[in-house]
Amino acid sequence: MNRRINIISSKLSPYRAVAVVLLQAWIGCGLTSGAPLSAHALVGSAANWTTHGGDVDETNYSRLDQIGSANVGRLGLAWYRDLPGEVTLEATPLAVGGVLYFTGSYADVYAVDGVTGKLRWKFDPLTWKYFPQKMLFGFAANRGVAYAHGRIFSAAQDGRLFALDARTGKVLWTVETTAPNSTHGITGAPCVFDGKVVIGNSGADIGAAERGYVTAYDQATGREVWRFYTVPGTAAQNRGHPALERAAATWRGEYWKTGTGGEVWDGITFDRKLNQIYIGTANPGPYDPAVRSPGGGDNLYTDSIVALNADTGRMVWYYQETPRDEWDYDATQQMTLADLVIDGKRRRVLMQAPKNGFFYVLDRRTGKLISAGKLGKVTWAKRIDIATGRPIEVKSSRYSRTGAAIVWPSSAGAHVWQAMAYDPQTGLVYIPYMQLGARFVLGKPQPGGVFVEGIGIKDYEAGPHDGKGALLAWNPVRQRRAWIHWHDTMFNGGALASAGGIVFQGAANGYLSAYEATTGRRLWRFNAGMGIIGAPITYSVAGRQYVSVLAGYGGTAAIWGSVMNVGWKFAEPRRLLTFALGGKTALPPSPPPDLRVHALDVPSLKLDPAEVAAGHAIYIACAACHGRNLVSTGGPAPDLRESRVALDPQSLWQVVHGGALIELGMPRFSMLTRKQVNDLYAYIRYGARQAAHEAGK
Repeated sequence: MNRRINIISSKLSPYRAVAVVLLQAWIGCGLTSGAPLSAHALVGSAANWTTHGGDVDETNYSRLDQIGSANVGRLGLAWYRDLPGEVTLEATPLAVGGVLYFTGSYADVYAVDGVTGKLRWKFDPLTWKYFPQKMLFGFAANRGVAYAHGRIFSAAQDGRLFALDARTGKVLWTVETTAPNSTHGITGAPCVFDGKVVIGNSGADIGAAERGYVTAYDQATGREVWRFYTVPGTAAQNRGHPALERAAATWRGEYWKTGTGGEVWDGITFDRKLNQIYIGTANPGPYDPAVRSPGGGDNLYTDSIVALNADTGRMVWYYQETPRDEWDYDATQQMTLADLVIDGKRRRVLMQAPKNGFFYVLDRRTGKLISAGKLGKVTWAKRIDIATGRPIEVKSSRYSRTGAAIVWPSSAGAHVWQAMAYDPQTGLVYIPYMQLGARFVLGKPQPGGVFVEGIGIKDYEAGPHDGKGALLAWNPVRQRRAWIHWHDTMFNGGALASAGGIVFQGAANGYLSAYEATTGRRLWRFNAGMGIIGAPITYSVAGRQYVSVLAGYGGTAAIWGSVMNVGWKFAEPRRLLTFALGGKTALPPSPPPDLRVHALDVPSLKLDPAEVAAGHAIYIACAACHGRNLVSTGGPAPDLRESRVALDPQSLWQVVHGGALIELGMPRFSMLTRKQVNDLYAYIRYGARQAAHEAGK
């Protein structure tokens, strides 16, 4: 059995819970003889987009071909819908029977007419009312819904799973999938199959006693059918569970007290042919392996792809991609199923491009590694040993041994949650690739912690494409690049491929583009007026093909601050945009990206350096939304240096401690004292003054 592992994550922010976070690390070429035989069967009509990845195989591919390379230049805006109150839009919409279903920043569910853009209904889970404490452990992001048998399934940030009537939005049932007092939350979309709905969670590497799991519920009633834990617990919890007993042998010390992780916060794929569910698991936590598992161990089943029997939830096989991870190399990314011809044989395969920078092709019957190749700049490992399935690591990459290390990719990943697309006609996979290295330093900001920062283009060993992203066309059989289109920005949108020979992708700079699938030549683009990070979809109503995408930059970009800041502001409109051939709708003008900080200062205020330093430490809990080192990326929260609320210490106290803006998504930090909020105020005022000074030069 091949193995590998995972680390502490940035998908569900640990930074917002001060009591927890301050104890955690700061995360800061065409067809060949190996071409695929055919596309897998799609669920439902090609006119619909019924699952997160377009079909059960998670290909993000559409059989619609009305829009193609010959006429895509005539694509125009058919309609748009402003989404007031939304700040980050990561969801991939669904299209069922001419209606679009998608989620907003705080898991509000929208049903919108696919021809006119008219709102049919909206559902608000009201996390601020029912589980306000859970708002401390996450940020404003949700990646979508699932559809089956007239029901929409959605999950809230606080861990509740809902079944909604697709026609009316009425709640049919609700179940709490996580403990109310846990750090677990949900940002990913559910997966549906054979009368069941499956959901994982995030945040298991925040709290010492938390561990990841995935649960299947009955679609009609919400009754729990089975649950699979991705990492072991105590001896008593593991007893009688062979998969957990096996995993426990790969952990050391009292790991159930120091931390485990392995949450399933995104990728879940159902294999109808083999009746298997594939889950991708996250990193172990905390980052430093000597803290969580002293003395060694691979820390199963973190950073793994795990195959489960769809009826029972029992493990069939596993494959670990990053053993004993210390870089936050999640394996939670999308897993795509396909039939490929490799060395003259037809193989049922699973393909994944996880954060660690390699592209994996596995036999999905057995979990055996078929091949693995470097997508781009990868320095933590030389290669993957095909015989053992393990990475051949570069020794200097482990900062747990050396105290510090610079590696590529960073913990942002070479590829993260943004969807990749597989086109069975070209045999290529289209991947939103990112190139960024990171410096890891052990023991900062506190003993046992790990300090992580992105490597800019002026840093040691950085190259011209560092800090940039690309749309990368990858040949999974030959394990090599077919073509690449570089962007000026790094954190860009997911990909959509279609039978028209087109690949669509939005970018952080606000443009949605169409590329020729075989060559990468850009054929068309549209200025959406707002950065795009979600994936587009395509659907058809009454014989007319549409392309829709959500435009709303933000999310985890905030954690990296200036590295991912492209100049979007918090107050600028977030929208759903829909295109069709001959579309003539005009989009209202919106402000272009602006990297200037319009800082507000209080010139008469005298700042105490000790208070500023203390406030900086507290601000770590704010960084996941307001931006690292006060540098906001425009969402999910405003730049506090530009905020009028932060000008007045009493106003700041009412918002931070009192929760005055909790209904708008700002959590209540009631555990903070007046002194701590005043220190936070001092740090914000210091940062604003510095920015104002820089602007005046």
